[in-house]
Amino acid sequence: MKMILAGKPADAADKAVLEVVNPAGLQVVDTVPAATKEDVEAALDAAREGFIEWRNIPLYERIAVFDAFARLLIDRREEYAKILCESSGRTYASCLDTADYTAMLFRFFGEKARNFGGESFALDSEPAMSGDVVFTVREPLGVVVCVIPFNFPGELYAYKVAPALVMGNAVIVKPTSDAPVDNIFLTQLLIDAGVTPKAIQCITGSGSTVGEQLSHSPKINAISLTGSTSVGIAIAKGAANNLAHVTLELGGNDALIICEDADLELAVTETVIGRLSNSGQTCCAPKRFFVDNKVKDKFTEMLKDAFKKIKTGDPYDSDVYYGPLISEAAAIKVEEQVNLTVKQGAKCVFGGKRFDATYFEPTILIDVTEDMDIGLDMEVFGPVVPVIGFDTLDDALRMTNACANGLQGGVITRDMKSAFKVSLEMECGAVVINGSGNYRFSHLPFGGHKMSGMGHEGVSKTLEEMSQIKTIAFKKQLV
Repeated sequence: MKMILAGKPADAADKAVLEVVNPAGLQVVDTVPAATKEDVEAALDAAREGFIEWRNIPLYERIAVFDAFARLLIDRREEYAKILCESSGRTYASCLDTADYTAMLFRFFGEKARNFGGESFALDSEPAMSGDVVFTVREPLGVVVCVIPFNFPGELYAYKVAPALVMGNAVIVKPTSDAPVDNIFLTQLLIDAGVTPKAIQCITGSGSTVGEQLSHSPKINAISLTGSTSVGIAIAKGAANNLAHVTLELGGNDALIICEDADLELAVTETVIGRLSNSGQTCCAPKRFFVDNKVKDKFTEMLKDAFKKIKTGDPYDSDVYYGPLISEAAAIKVEEQVNLTVKQGAKCVFGGKRFDATYFEPTILIDVTEDMDIGLDMEVFGPVVPVIGFDTLDDALRMTNACANGLQGGVITRDMKSAFKVSLEMECGAVVINGSGNYRFSHLPFGGHKMSGMGHEGVSKTLEEMSQIKTIAFKKQLV
């Protein structure tokens, strides 16, 4: 695969490449260019040109391009799913769903944009504007850099690229180095559908070279990133040099509180879905499980029984619940985090081992305390459930809020008073009652509090992030 610069497939200036490895078997399935600084500058210059042309395309034509893109993607969904599966290790069934969801998101953002405009102000509302007609319009920002993570590369491509493009911006896509191929595929489809070639580019390479140069460039106007908190801080610092607009969706060590009166079967189901989906590699997945001490042992036993039924393995096997982690390095890191937690005093009662280099067993850790790394800020990006007991709901909330992050959370209880107490007092961007925080739909204003980021994604909000307000005043038109 080649990256896409100025609408054309391109190698790196020095012909260097990065290998794309299938985490399910560790075989090299493709290569992509390792872009140089020269390549990045070429992309930036092309994007500035593409922006001038694309912003002048009428909105209804941009929406029609999105419809054409969605049809192309659905027509080639099996091809896309194979590319995504073999580069990311996600199950093939989930990759088919990604194709459908990505196409749907582009259509949704088009529909939203058709009804997204400015506002007018009341006539003669104050003496200073008596006789004036004042209204606002929405304008594009300019060049928007979209930095896409490995765990949901298709969906998050849509959440960033679609609103940026439909508002008239030019976009430079920076895929993850681990799973970049599907982003190239989607970018080419957008050009095939009718996006001005220089208005959508996909440049591959290391974050230290490509990402840093893009974020520091005075040629960009905005950057949207999903990634770790440390990377987000670095991106924000770079963008601050030019006051580029920044939207960040960062890490989380989110809590699921399970109360004494909880439906434990529901709690187990939500734990399995919330923590094991996508091999546990989900930003808003529950990663700390606060369970009332009166039901903690029963919950743990029920969870062990559920985990015994979980099948991991070949992502093409329809019976497999989850496949490998994104890389051997990622699996080793999870193994080290589990071992550290055990060393700090926890007990592993299920799983806990890495196997076949990149796979990790569904894992349950008990006797976890709030002062352990995993009980506070250590985010484990894998299928690991640390169980932390509590005596009162206030204790659970205190431990939950001690974390520096606050993406999403959940509570399972039959008592609505407790449910709303948690909803109001849990410090995060969204709280799910009788479910885990691993909850997202297209229109949800998705974004965290504290160190989990700034800004929001979702059909209901991202058009605001990807545009700016201009006020137009006609003085003394009514006198």
